Parts: sequence; C-alpha cells; structure tokens
Amino acid sequence: MRKYVVGFIIFILVFTLAACSSGTSTTESATPSSNDTPKQDSGKKKLSGEVRVAIAGWQVENGLDPITGKESIGLNQFIKDTFNKQFPDIQIKVTQIPWENAQAKQQAMLISKDVDVLYTGGAFASQFYNQGFLRDIDDLIKSDGSFDPNMYIQSIYNSAYSLVKNGKHYGLPASTGRRMTVYDKELFKQWGVEPLSETPTPEEIFTKAVKMTGTNPVTGEKNYGLWWSGNALNGSTIVALTYAFNAPGAQGNLSDPKNIKWQLNAPEMVKVLNWLKEASRLNPPAFVNGQGAEKFGLKDNKIAIALDYSGQNTLSDYKATGNTSLMDRFIPVMNLGPKGSGWVSLDPIIMAKDAKNIEASWEVMKFLAGYDRHKHWYNNFGNSSILTNQDYVDPKDNYAATAKKIAAVTTPTLMDEANPFFSAEIVPAINGFVSKAATGNAPDIQKYLDDLQKRAENWSANQK
Repeated sequence: MRKYVVGFIIFILVFTLAACSSGTSTTESATPSSNDTPKQDSGKKKLSGEVRVAIAGWQVENGLDPITGKESIGLNQFIKDTFNKQFPDIQIKVTQIPWENAQAKQQAMLISKDVDVLYTGGAFASQFYNQGFLRDIDDLIKSDGSFDPNMYIQSIYNSAYSLVKNGKHYGLPASTGRRMTVYDKELFKQWGVEPLSETPTPEEIFTKAVKMTGTNPVTGEKNYGLWWSGNALNGSTIVALTYAFNAPGAQGNLSDPKNIKWQLNAPEMVKVLNWLKEASRLNPPAFVNGQGAEKFGLKDNKIAIALDYSGQNTLSDYKATGNTSLMDRFIPVMNLGPKGSGWVSLDPIIMAKDAKNIEASWEVMKFLAGYDRHKHWYNNFGNSSILTNQDYVDPKDNYAATAKKIAAVTTPTLMDEANPFFSAEIVPAINGFVSKAATGNAPDIQKYLDDLQKRAENWSANQK
C-alpha cells in the first residue's frame, strides 16, 4: 500500500508529486476544458446539500512540484473547477487526514456519523466494511444509467477485496500503485547478460541476477544483481512470489475469517521462502531496511534488477529534464506471476452506511473515482489507475502502461493487504526470515512455516 512508503526516496519526496503528461508538461490547466465538465443532466432530479468527505493523504491545496517547480492543482481547486460546475448546489466539505493515523481517525468519524464519503487505504476499507460501517453500492450502480462499470479493468474491479465482499460492491477504485520488474539495460550490456523477457519468472530473474552480482567487468565497480524492499509493510514481493509458485496461502473469505483454511506451510510456500533465502544474498545489505536502491533508475545506478518497483526515479528525471535517456535505459517488464501477474494495490472511494444524502454522496463518489479525477491525478501527481481508457498517459511512460497490463492479468488472493492476518503477522514474519537469511542465518523453512500456520489457525479460531 502506497501510503506506507511516504518519504521512500528523495526523488519521490512525496510520491504523489511526480507526473508525466503529454510531452514534458506536468500539470493541467486549473480550468479544465468543457469536455471534462459535463453539466448536470436536466432530466435528473436537481441535487443539493452538503457531502462530507474524509480524504487520506491527498494534496488538498495547490502547491509546487518539487522536481519541476511547476504548480500542481490540489483537490479543492479541482472540485471548484469541475464538480461545482456540474453540481453547483452540492457543497463538498473536505477533511484531510494524514496517512499515519488515517485508519483511527476515519473509523472515529464513521462511528460518530460525521462523514459521508471517504478515500482510504484498501486494507482499512475492508476492515471498515467487515465492521458494518460502509454501505453496499450495487443498488446505486444498477439504478444509474450514466455509470458504466466497464470503465475499470474488470479483473480487479470485480475481485479486489477493497471494492467487493461476497459479490457485493462497496467501493469504487481511486488509486493503484505501480509494482513491476524493472531492469537496467546498461548493466545487462556491460555484464553480457541477455535482457529480461517480457514476463520473467523467478528462476530467470535469479539466474541473471547471480551473473551480475560482483565486480562490474567494464566499470570495476561493485554491482548487485537484485533489489526489493526487505521490510515492505505490504509485502508486495512476497505476494508476487506466491502467484509465481501457485501458493495462495489460504482458501476462504475475509467476511468469514473463522473458516479460512490456511495453507502457509504447503510445499509451494516453502518454494517462496527458499527463493527469498537464496535471492537475499544478491541484494545490497541495506535492502532489509527498505534502502539501498536510492540511485536505481538514475545515472549512477549499481543494481541490475529491481522488483515491485514504480519507476518513479526515472520518471522524475524525465519530468525535470525532458531527457529520455534514462527512460530508454531502465526497462519495465511484467511481474513474477503467471502471465506477469503480481500484487495490485488498490485504494477505494467508499460511502458510510449512515451517509446523510445518498444521492449527492453517490455523485461525489463517482466524481472522485471517475475519469476526470484520474486524469487530474496523473497530470499533477503521476498516479496510476485501473481505468481501461488512459488516453491522458504520456506515451513515453512505459511504467504506467506496464502497470495497467499487470492489473489486467491479476486476480487477488488472500495473500493481500486487506487480509488483517497477512498484514499484521505474515508479512512481518517473512520479512524477519529474509533479514536473517541475508546474514546467512536463515531458520529452517518448514519449521518456520509450520509455526506461522499454527498462528494463523489460532487467529481464525479466535474470530467471531
């Protein structure tokens, strides 16, 4: 989940402040074109009233892009220039909440019935729904002829735990992360290694990373074949490997956690941890703390392959300079699973069960999850989406294009951040295993997973 990695690298000082629009322009006009602001349908009931919106982490006010110095248009200005022209009698009251305490504050607002619509993290949304705080929206979708769910990539829209439970939609997709495999074409050339295939397997990545770990034969500098974030709170590399080795981790439904059938000590999970164990030695030592790749994507890079990487360093350089040399050097390919599948993080727009003005709240919800807002976010902040139509994306931004392809072939499993046991127990346990493996002290894999399996079973047994 993107929110957990704020401050990740200096070039992504604020992740949502990196963008690439058509050519090298990075911001859209504060006054959108008339095509972006359709008027309210005269045949519809005229809507009015206040909609209270709680936003986690978005830039609300206008600001300056730290890379280019150009103005970025915040949410309040965007609402004024778009939504208010379409619905002049609906007032959106925005409350901005930092990611650091978003779950607690938004939950408090739901309990006190002080919010109608929220943007939040996928894991938070799933828990809010299970706690009975959110409204199903299938009735609103069905009765609204102007809303077309096919605007979203269906494999994610119909299966993401942050949008759907028990076949019922309760959220609309607002933002996705970019997590793909990226390799340095220049280092591959210097080492005389064949470039990665479009859908590399863990075996291919490991074999080629081994060949490029050591002293570079051309530069004489120390190179590392591989990098991933060894302390990622969302466990995105772990998830990608479970896809690759067909290790779902569990079978069941998050709405019925007591009856989840855990498979954490299965042979397929052993393969996941064994790969992590062997591959850990190909990383710079600081990877266990989520560090060591600060220069990946830049001229002085020393790492051949990065897993679950966003491409943001390279995009930031392109945005600031207009130079495409790094874009041509750092090549994105698909993730590790079948057909290139991998974890697709998804943060939703959701509606409180006790929303005061359902019709107006629905219009706000659609707006915040709609094409114009996704376009605005990309042009101002570089964010990705699961829209099927992304005609606003810079043609040179192969990272956005690859992220879209990964989303199209991925179906979520219970090894997902929306699974509270995965986030709270599985990810820290496997990150801890990796940390020990990186120093040559990996625990016995089967015993480690047997213990994790028992903890999972006990967790389920204690659920209501």
